[in-house]
Amino acid sequence: MVMNNMFQWVRQFSGVDQSNPQHQSFMRHLQKELKAEQPLTKPISSLRITVLDLETSGFYPDGGDKILSIGAVKIKNSKVQKDDTFYTTVQEPDALSEEIEELTGLKKEELQEAPPLADALTAFYNFAQTDLLVAHHASHERKFLQHATYQAIGTSFKHRLLDTSFLMKIAAPEHELHTLDDWCGHYKIPVENRHNALGDAVMTAELWKRAVEGTMEQGFETLHDVYAHLNSRTR
Repeated sequence: MVMNNMFQWVRQFSGVDQSNPQHQSFMRHLQKELKAEQPLTKPISSLRITVLDLETSGFYPDGGDKILSIGAVKIKNSKVQKDDTFYTTVQEPDALSEEIEELTGLKKEELQEAPPLADALTAFYNFAQTDLLVAHHASHERKFLQHATYQAIGTSFKHRLLDTSFLMKIAAPEHELHTLDDWCGHYKIPVENRHNALGDAVMTAELWKRAVEGTMEQGFETLHDVYAHLNSRTR
């Protein structure tokens, strides 16, 4: 009983919820499979991709901001699989400000009925499996997934996550565009369901598809080729 009480105290003090061994077991198994993946040497067009977007209450997970919804879509054989998607809200109704509610269309009622963070994250990882992850402005998704995965499940974030700008440096180096809206406008990708996690994920997937096409037209076949080229430019 003393050890149990001590464990509960440590868990509460650290902010880490490790109460669901099924989640941890699943994540450990998935991370073992991730180690066996070799995405850098495979043809870019053959990579299994999960494109994701997070809607959050702010920009700083270490400062208390929360993930409110997760959207994702698969890319297989360079085609966006609009019938193979993932979407969930997260049980964080108190984190939804009026500003974010107006921006995203999320409602406190749907967040109250949503799954808790650990369940939502596990469901997302079950959808993504060992896919390469892609996001627009991926540093935002990375820091939230790193923080949330450890806090909610008690494991580290191990997936490789690429930013769309990684390939745009090859596919469209002459364009200094930044926002998803600007890039969609450049490639004439319809802007639909903006600031909805799934809507943004689908648009980002279409953007990644264009980036892959442009990169391959430049003669780059693998991610290793791209890394080597970009590294040579910084020397």
